[in-house]
Amino acid sequence: MKVRVFVTDLLDANCYLISHQDQAIIVDPAGIGEEILEVLKEEQLKLIAVINTHGHVDHIAGNAWLKDKTGAPILIHRDDAEYLTNPDLNLSPFVSNDIIGPPADQVLDDQTVIHVGGEELKVIHTPGHTPGGICLLGPGFLISGDTLFKHSVGRSDFPGGDSRVLRESILKLKQLPPETIVYPGHGESTTIGDEIKYNMFMR
Repeated sequence: MKVRVFVTDLLDANCYLISHQDQAIIVDPAGIGEEILEVLKEEQLKLIAVINTHGHVDHIAGNAWLKDKTGAPILIHRDDAEYLTNPDLNLSPFVSNDIIGPPADQVLDDQTVIHVGGEELKVIHTPGHTPGGICLLGPGFLISGDTLFKHSVGRSDFPGGDSRVLRESILKLKQLPPETIVYPGHGESTTIGDEIKYNMFMR
């Protein structure tokens, strides 16, 4: 699978385009729609889903635009589904206008498998930053959202956050192979092995 990152203007959040063969998904879009559409057109990729790792504004702001342009369904964990349509939960009043986006077309659960061009992405439920935070595990890589960053973890002081639960989620990720590449919601990529060595939250 091919993983490409687009750094958005909204809080420098990372948006990912994941593709294999002629299919693609977009993870956490926010404000870079035209650029992504150009790539989809140039490489003749069919966008089969927009997936949100959680429901905060800097990860969902482009949902409505992309769905309008492509018809791709919106997927999010069931415990964050309300965030898509509730500005008080998605924190949009703090950084932009209230965002009341389209509701989820499909809700995800732990271990849900998403097929992209014959390859698989597995949902790992990693609550703590939000109740429905997820990571996506692909062949040799992990899209970690705001659960795990390079040498750090996501905040747990927003509505629905829980530091104890986040700690449990981080320890779950510690069980992945150390060579697994981690693509976080903000900042640069890392590996599980590097985080085991240098991230105090994994000790």
